[in-house]
Amino acid sequence: MTDLLQTVDRWLHETLAAGGHQKAVEWSDHEASKVSAAGLSDAQFAQSIALASRFAPRGPLAPSTQACQVAGGTLPGWNPERWTGLEAVRVRLVLARAAAEDATLPRAIEEAFRYADEGELCALYRSLQFLPGPDRFVWRAGEGCRTNMMSVFEANGCDTAFPVTHLDDIAWRQLCVKALFIGAPLWRVSGFDGRVDAELGRMALDLVEERRAAGRAISPELWLCLKGEPDERALRALEDELTGEDELSSRGAALALGRLGRHDRLRELASSAKGPLLETIQLAITDHHDQAAFGAVSIPEGATPTTPTATAD
Repeated sequence: MTDLLQTVDRWLHETLAAGGHQKAVEWSDHEASKVSAAGLSDAQFAQSIALASRFAPRGPLAPSTQACQVAGGTLPGWNPERWTGLEAVRVRLVLARAAAEDATLPRAIEEAFRYADEGELCALYRSLQFLPGPDRFVWRAGEGCRTNMMSVFEANGCDTAFPVTHLDDIAWRQLCVKALFIGAPLWRVSGFDGRVDAELGRMALDLVEERRAAGRAISPELWLCLKGEPDERALRALEDELTGEDELSSRGAALALGRLGRHDRLRELASSAKGPLLETIQLAITDHHDQAAFGAVSIPEGATPTTPTATAD
């Protein structure tokens, strides 16, 4: 195994063991040795991914805060906080296959994707960030940007180092806009702040206008896409939201004013605001308006987003 594959595998092994999942540890140790052996067919590898559900826990992996910090230090952008134990076991098998033979790895991965159910898809997408020769898997990650399955979309796009590092600008913006469209947590897209650009802001404002025309609520995370030098269109859209009745979106708009450097306007708003909106304005004034700050004003996890009226590809 390469250093990264070994380090991640060791982390997964130790975290499963720390959670008391000894059966999963023992089975994945044994199965990984089979997967890494010479002569294993692609179909047998895909079968191993499927069989993991008999031996691994479906509940949260629940790594400790310290373990999550170690993970992020191992690969910046990787956050396993929301992984399941079953995903951890399946990723161990992918790592073992990656170590077995690099040349045929893309073919084996595609075979596993071909037969995967929803849970298997999540594990496979989570594994992409660790694989050698990442350019070989950009197409697959792009396919994950187009899914309407929320769990699969998040596994591919959120809390993972792959998109920000390897997707080109077009695919990256597609990922971000699709997150907004289906109600996925854009603030959890690793490295988002570093890749915000004017074109993404324009696309987000188009979506704002479409939603308003349809009488639909504006996600507070739409305003996360605004950054840098503001134009009249952006400022007008923000003002419209700040005078509306949706407190969450108003708080997102306030954070966006901070991202756009409009501190004078924020101070004006602070003179009459109260409650959570005032608290958010005060954060924005002190330049606490990065993507993590939007997590506090995002749609709560587990809430049902508004049903899209059309499919966004």
